[in-house]
Amino acid sequence: MGRSAAVVSNVDNLTDTPGRVAVVDIGSNTVRLVVYDAPTRLPIPVFNEKAECGLVRGLNETGRLNPEGVEEAIRSLKRFSLLSESMNVEEIALLATAAVREAADGQAFVERISMTFGLEVRVLSGEEEARLSALRLLSGRRLIDGLLADIGGGSVDLVEVRKGQFGRSGTLPLGHLRLRERSGESGIEAMRIVTEALDELPWLSTVKGRNLFLAGGGCRALARVFIAQANYPLHVVDGYKIRRGDARRICEVIVGMGPNSIWGVSDISKGRLASLPFIASVVNGLLDICRAKKAVFSGFGMREGQLLDMLPTEVRDQDPLLSGCAGMAERTGRFSITGKEIYSWMAPLFPGKRDAESRLRMAACMLSDIGWGEHPDYRAEHTFLRVLRLPFAGLSHHDRVFLAFSLYFRYTGDRDNSIVVPVMGLLQENDLERAETLGNALRLAYTLSGAAPGLLPMTKLELVNQELILNLYGDERKDREIFTSEAVERRLNILARTIGRRGRIA
Repeated sequence: MGRSAAVVSNVDNLTDTPGRVAVVDIGSNTVRLVVYDAPTRLPIPVFNEKAECGLVRGLNETGRLNPEGVEEAIRSLKRFSLLSESMNVEEIALLATAAVREAADGQAFVERISMTFGLEVRVLSGEEEARLSALRLLSGRRLIDGLLADIGGGSVDLVEVRKGQFGRSGTLPLGHLRLRERSGESGIEAMRIVTEALDELPWLSTVKGRNLFLAGGGCRALARVFIAQANYPLHVVDGYKIRRGDARRICEVIVGMGPNSIWGVSDISKGRLASLPFIASVVNGLLDICRAKKAVFSGFGMREGQLLDMLPTEVRDQDPLLSGCAGMAERTGRFSITGKEIYSWMAPLFPGKRDAESRLRMAACMLSDIGWGEHPDYRAEHTFLRVLRLPFAGLSHHDRVFLAFSLYFRYTGDRDNSIVVPVMGLLQENDLERAETLGNALRLAYTLSGAAPGLLPMTKLELVNQELILNLYGDERKDREIFTSEAVERRLNILARTIGRRGRIA
């Protein structure tokens, strides 16, 4: 099956599963409830709340859970249980991580939860925790290759991924809260502890020249600091990449500045800011021992991996980008014309079965009407920003910018607009021209059909010599007259000029 046919097949198989599911993450530092509505392949939470409990505090010295944290966790779980019931949650998964796993009284805590709320708690091993995080990462980027590190408050869980397949794994007690306690809040001591601990997993030094994928709330906070310090133009954590040398330099500065530093990032809590030097110590150590090419940050983690595990196979196997676009198109579109119909119609403009942009073109076709409700003067700008920040997995930053520009040009956006200029540098050579071609093709498709289904297949685009020909079909003259207008001719010519040809209606 060619790439284009595979993309269309992906769209045909998109399905939703009704109902609500919830994941409760009993972490080493926080207890969090996330509720997902009608779990499609795209996990967008409808409710997300965390409670700072600090179960792991003191674990290094006592070997037991923080007593105050236990009581706070029980109070929070009571609220979360009642909220889930009120929200008609059909299935709830409770997951416990490093602190509960390692504490001498961890099992007693689990049994107390079970007796109090009638809910079973699954205590994850470090390997299971890392694999759930990797599962969510793999769902958007199926052929990733490198090492995934999920850095939590109590542990660092590691799993090797070889072109989409799980390999070696391990877990170390280097969570940022435990590392902060063990080091006496000294960044230098933290780096020494990290270096010594990483030597306990000798296979890490063989994972060389590949990428280091980073998951967990602490890593997401670190990414925001990297983005701010580098003046990077796109403030989206998921898919953000930074070269090893640049990442290590910033990590060393963060470690040296200590836990009381302010980094000018407004959406990082004080507690997380205090932990940044210890998160940076771990990331710096991993980059060093693995000689990774780049650090790549994931906006998703263990909870989203658990959600995927809870979905039916036919939903789990869907493409997360196309599934998300299908759901958004259904909620925001005006007409019944489908992205598949537009995608097939414009195919002659993009010949080649192995075209890497096929999936992005399908996504653009599915989202091609999302700006209709905006004010006409700001339609292009609002659509650009909305698409740029889509909460979808499976998009690199390059893909985000390409898709945003495609929809921006669909609404006749101007290349010189100050809103779009900063991210142009994230595109590769000729990407902007291809995005403009796609956008102009979308505009012509809507002009031709009025977005009514079934009309586009009565026309056909054809590239012949230096011409872009729009063929009109129909048994009677009136069948063709529906497509003839000054607007159609003008937009055909605009599209033709974009690809360096002349437009003609046959």
